[in-house]
Amino acid sequence: MDENPSPDFSLDFREQLIALFRWRRDVRRFRRDPLADTTRNRLLATACLAPSVGLSEPWRFVIVSEPSRREAVRACFERCNADALTSQTENRASLYARLKLAGLDDAPCQIAVFADSSTSQGHGLGRQTMPETIAYSAAMAIHTLWLAARAEGIGLGWVSILEPATVSSILDVPSNWTFVAYLCLGYPLAETEMPTLMHDGWETRRIPEAFVLHR
Repeated sequence: MDENPSPDFSLDFREQLIALFRWRRDVRRFRRDPLADTTRNRLLATACLAPSVGLSEPWRFVIVSEPSRREAVRACFERCNADALTSQTENRASLYARLKLAGLDDAPCQIAVFADSSTSQGHGLGRQTMPETIAYSAAMAIHTLWLAARAEGIGLGWVSILEPATVSSILDVPSNWTFVAYLCLGYPLAETEMPTLMHDGWETRRIPEAFVLHR
């Protein structure tokens, strides 16, 4: 008899899991209530349960607390965002300017995620022909963190309008770490029934069949 049988994921559990997927949000508006270190550490521990190529676990989490570093990241965002605005088409520029694209001013917890491309863990398994799977693995950890946080009523926002080399320099990380994401984490100011970019008219979801190709 199996001493450690796999759990029985009931229909109710599966329905709640789908609800978790549907209610995941890219949060931009946060309350300033602090996020307990124990909560943050528990969520990061859950993130480390994510799959990784060759069991390499290449994710590296940098908790950004120093005000000067946070301000430097914010300044980087402002520059990149201004450049992005100028690249928008005329009919999109005004809408883009109204979008709130970062929660850097209010999020109590900020975490930069890197992928360590030089890690010997995993012994190179699965990444000889696709070395980018190291970064993909870090992205899986981010998604795991995102869902774990949402399940506790905690919001996560991914700030991607940043220059990777600048962020790496600001945070003084090893040169063989690849910047993947800058995350804002905290309690959301409000719950939204639909993704913000849908609500604001930027884009709409497509039906799943639109992404499936048969051969």
